[in-house]
Amino acid sequence: MEQYVEHELNRNLLQKVFGSTKVYESSVTNLGECTLAMVKQGNKRYLLAEGQGPIFEELEGTVKESFKLAPLTHQNRLVLNKYLPYTIPVANTKRKNSIGLGDRLGEATFGHIKALKDSDAFPIFAQQSIRELNFTKRTYAQVIDCAAFAVFQEGYTSGYGADGDHLKKSEEIIQELDLGATMITLDSSEKIDNEIINLTPTQVKKRYEAIPEDIRTHYESEYLGKTFALGEGSLKFEPLQLQKDILTYYKAIDFIEEIHRDIIVQSERPLDFEISIDETATPTLPESHLLIALELKRRNIKISTLAPRFIGEFQKGIDYIGDLALFEEDLNKHIAISEAFGYRLSIHSGSDKFSIFPILAKNIKGSFHVKTAGTNYLEALKLVALKDAQLYREIHTHALERFSDATNFYHVTTDLSAIKPLCEVSDAELPTYLRDNNARQLLHITFGYILQDKDEKGSFLFKDRLYTLLSDEEDAYKDLLAQHIGKHLELLGFNRKQ
Repeated sequence: MEQYVEHELNRNLLQKVFGSTKVYESSVTNLGECTLAMVKQGNKRYLLAEGQGPIFEELEGTVKESFKLAPLTHQNRLVLNKYLPYTIPVANTKRKNSIGLGDRLGEATFGHIKALKDSDAFPIFAQQSIRELNFTKRTYAQVIDCAAFAVFQEGYTSGYGADGDHLKKSEEIIQELDLGATMITLDSSEKIDNEIINLTPTQVKKRYEAIPEDIRTHYESEYLGKTFALGEGSLKFEPLQLQKDILTYYKAIDFIEEIHRDIIVQSERPLDFEISIDETATPTLPESHLLIALELKRRNIKISTLAPRFIGEFQKGIDYIGDLALFEEDLNKHIAISEAFGYRLSIHSGSDKFSIFPILAKNIKGSFHVKTAGTNYLEALKLVALKDAQLYREIHTHALERFSDATNFYHVTTDLSAIKPLCEVSDAELPTYLRDNNARQLLHITFGYILQDKDEKGSFLFKDRLYTLLSDEEDAYKDLLAQHIGKHLELLGFNRKQ
């Protein structure tokens, strides 16, 4: 890269040329003869380059006087990556405690960065599943773009990741890796047979005898009747449970091997490879987890993290539902397996599970990963409730109308009748809805309809007004997120030890 001499942003000329322009001070970066900064005019952000040099020439934008005003496009993000490597997502190669911070609106990373000021956890700022991308009509490239621009704006140089979340097809994985994903969460749920758990022993035997003999022979010779020591305990593969686990998971294990062989090991850069087995009808038994772990090791499949389905309910946007003592007992069995095989545990749907965070922190001696997502959207709606009562009332009403549609995609136990009618709640009391579990779930799972539904003229019902409010109140939204995600980090033990 060409060596530059130092140059400063000419702020007086900037205001004269462009009028009222906000400069994000943490972004101001001297690249010798070119100075780069994130600025805002009205409700729109831009990269501003002043001076000359390669980055000035490569950014696409409008030139006035000595300035170039560059829109926040994908191409300009790639230019930013080229000259400021800290804006490029990277893998968590140091295996630090990590947290997935899904940003459905593309406006939350600023608050996430503020929340991380007392933490050395590794953040996954760019995290979106295909389902969420479809609901929001965003692309994965846009998700990484937003994260990279936020990192530049806030001057965050500590490194962040990009998770292609809950991917089920090889073409999806290849596409997101090409776009810059540094973490792949492989969702093998379509290869897991959820019917097996409900079969009688006779039905299990019949189904088991129908699978290829070489598969049965392999698993029986490796595991049947054998006991494996794990920490202070042990697990034995009994005949009926082993048959159930083989029927349930053998296609998923083959699928994991295929993806690992054909895609993951072919990567020229480090990747975090996570296996998700949490999208199942019932909790993951320790025996099932152990079988998968043994097979992954036998096939030389190296993973970074694995997400089992723990006992209890991990529903969206609310605290854990279940017996905490039983959860801790179950957790320790999964910890023993993950430690024995050298990967980290991942906790999915981790948003707002405050009651189990201290249990995770106490029992997991190494590092682990927690995924959050929709809780950041709920903090945006809290901001709406605080700042624009009418908009909140309209969103809440529409969410009620769309709730039944949303339940086709999310499992929740929401009791709509327990949500206090809007007509009985004053404007000042509207934020209390965000402290009610039923209202939180109502608002959480209907986000796609709130963001995409339009009126008869083709105009968005709420999206434009929501984004305008987030722009006008960006500092307030940042503070809400810093407090909320900060609580996650503190209870998880992810803050730096004093």
